Amino acid sequence: MSSTVSTQTRPTAKEPFEYQSVEVLKGVGPGVAAKLEKLGVYRVQDLLFHLPLRYEDRTRVVPMGALQHGQHAVVEGVIEHAEVRYGGKRRGGRGGRSLLCHVADGTGSILLRFFYFNSTQQANLTAGVRVRCYGEARFNNHRIEMVHPEYRRLLDAQAAAVEETMTPVYAKTEGVHQALLRNLIDQVLNRLNGERLQEYVPDVLLKKHGFPNLLQAIQMLHHPSPDTSLEQLEQCKHPAQQRMIFEELLAHQLSLMSVRQRVKKEEAVPLPLDVTQLDVFKRRLDFDLTQAQQTVIAEILHDMAKASPMMRLLQGDVGSGKTVVAACAVLAASGSKKQAAIMAPTEILAEQLFENFCHWFSAKDCVLLTGKDKGRLRQSKLEAIKEAKVHVIVGTHALFQEDVEFKELSLIIVDEQHRFGVHQRLALKDKGRFDGSIPHQLIMTATPIPRSLAMTAYADLDYSVIDALPSGRKPVSTVVVSEQRRQEVLGRVAGACASGEQAYWVCTLVEESEALQCQAAEETASLLQQALPELSIGLVHGRMKQQQKNEVVDHFKQGDINLLVATTVIEVGVDVPNASLMVIENAERLGLAQLHQLRGRVGRGEKQSACVLMYSSPLSERGKQRLAILRETNSGFVIAQKDLEMRGPGELLGTRQTGLMQMRIADIVRDESWLNEVSAASRYMLQNHQDRIRPLIRRWLGLADRYGAV
Repeated sequence: MSSTVSTQTRPTAKEPFEYQSVEVLKGVGPGVAAKLEKLGVYRVQDLLFHLPLRYEDRTRVVPMGALQHGQHAVVEGVIEHAEVRYGGKRRGGRGGRSLLCHVADGTGSILLRFFYFNSTQQANLTAGVRVRCYGEARFNNHRIEMVHPEYRRLLDAQAAAVEETMTPVYAKTEGVHQALLRNLIDQVLNRLNGERLQEYVPDVLLKKHGFPNLLQAIQMLHHPSPDTSLEQLEQCKHPAQQRMIFEELLAHQLSLMSVRQRVKKEEAVPLPLDVTQLDVFKRRLDFDLTQAQQTVIAEILHDMAKASPMMRLLQGDVGSGKTVVAACAVLAASGSKKQAAIMAPTEILAEQLFENFCHWFSAKDCVLLTGKDKGRLRQSKLEAIKEAKVHVIVGTHALFQEDVEFKELSLIIVDEQHRFGVHQRLALKDKGRFDGSIPHQLIMTATPIPRSLAMTAYADLDYSVIDALPSGRKPVSTVVVSEQRRQEVLGRVAGACASGEQAYWVCTLVEESEALQCQAAEETASLLQQALPELSIGLVHGRMKQQQKNEVVDHFKQGDINLLVATTVIEVGVDVPNASLMVIENAERLGLAQLHQLRGRVGRGEKQSACVLMYSSPLSERGKQRLAILRETNSGFVIAQKDLEMRGPGELLGTRQTGLMQMRIADIVRDESWLNEVSAASRYMLQNHQDRIRPLIRRWLGLADRYGAV
């Protein structure tokens, strides 16, 4: 988190105790407070919601004879023999010395092993000393041992008390150890015992689900009683955890629904589209729209005809025909002599969209603005946009740069939305403010979003789904082969190209360096040219100038190139119906969504297309699982759900989606069963408890909900 957030979230001393800075606690000065900020802890309340990662059961002493391998336990006994042993291998294969203590309790014995120790420890751990230890029991050489357990000496006949509750283990950071966190959290809990923690979830919802009150839940989670089921806690099934999960999901949902309400109160220019105009446009197309496309077009046009801004997410699998749906929205804007801006993540995709819009609309009414535009050319485009000489503006992130001014921007379309940060979308939306109105927004993605993610991360948007591919499209046949069968794959490429078809060969590298990736692609292209001399082979990678890339892609589209070797730069934007074969090298190194996107470059014509996923041995279990999913299904929606389950929401949305899905206890995959109840609870609170919404959001999100202003 940035220092800006820290300043914004630090409250004044006049606020209730729970909202005060952690510096009001004993032992917390500016230095400790700065370290706590790395854990997202700014206020007293943040400590309460810094919930344990797991628990240790130190409430009972376990007989040594009853210990199980892998069990974390407290044991107590007398040291029968202690010795320092030299030699043996440890970290890095180097020899060293270790302190070995043989301890027995009458039911059995264990060995305590210390690799790092000093002379004081050695003097304290001698034969006859009674010790109590906590650690992980492990079988080694037919006996149980604990390596570097926590321990303390017990005086003769001393009956030391065990812990009364389970011991919480928290996420920590450098300079903030477990003892400090436990001390600070206990300070807050002791202070709150005499005060009531403010409850923002209405009683009717607490009673409906049988939840404990907030303070009871928090106390239980920080100090579970000895009879609490550790298994239940580990699975987040305890009623106290379920209550917190519900409240956190509710806070996220309310944050986004509040944004939705705010936006709906703003004004937009109505952009009605006459049915006759739409029919004329459809007749000009050289293909028929699917029923799914027609349904979505009707939903979008219905929204755009209103005086409140449309905020709609359009999901469509790879190749489902989102672009022509977007064109119908653009038709409504241009028909009303208003401007529409279409933002794409790459220049290749932006240029392809521009070509399509020039084909469907008047080329004189369209302009393409990208980062490569310089000097007079750029200036003339900026003037045309500012003076509304053009109404269809296609571009990359260049569209939201400061010197770009629109005259009457009434529609924003963002393609491949997950590739843009929320602040970029916000900047473009703000450019569309004129005469007190804001633009309609259509957000498109070819990476289908699982229902659970859509209900939580995109609750501020209406969403439409194109759930069918255009007629004539055949599912891509996917095969998984080892690198050892490379010659067979080369033969397949040669055969496809000999029959007049075209192919892609995608190079992937695990290295972060773009230079190394491009070098690998160049070497691959050279090797393929030697192996397949009869083919015309082209190369596209990220370090080529945009004009070079465009020229190669154009030659490929025109059929002058048989085989296009590329890095993942071709993931979106290259549309060549005659390309019917794709080979992806080292496919195990890519995520499911990216593999599905790449595969979507073939299967765009009427020919049967194929995708060969080539992997390097040995293949990990996770790698096998990923490639098997691609082989078994062509459905982006099935793949997206599997991807969510395997990678989690944070990674799926991308790191640029700041603030999204950084949850403390809830997990939208595990806790999906709560989502319908949470949506209903959100609507109930918006209708009946408006005064509780902001403090509830603040409790769980701080100011992180500012991402929702987009």
